Amino acid sequence: MVHHIVMFRLQDTNGKTAQELAFEAKALAEKLPETVESIRGMQVCVNSEAADQTNYHIALICTFDDYAGLDAYQNHPDHKAFGKFIAGIRAEGGRACIDYED
Repeated sequence: MVHHIVMFRLQDTNGKTAQELAFEAKALAEKLPETVESIRGMQVCVNSEAADQTNYHIALICTFDDYAGLDAYQNHPDHKAFGKFIAGIRAEGGRACIDYED
């Protein structure tokens, strides 16, 4: 299995707080398994309001059978649309990612 973990730090924009935008992003991301067949599992987490607010705001933890599945996900039009949304609300330098196998 291949695991893809990506975290985003967001910025307040368009009259919304980063926390509000994190929940909007979460709702969008949670729809991806409905259309991206290569996703075997996905968890979308929003940083708690009680937690340190310098943390990343949202994390996606995705599982795929192999790197071909990850590649299919990353090139899927719905993932690209999600990426465009995130790009519009992400803080500068606000992305961290790791991919690993087990």
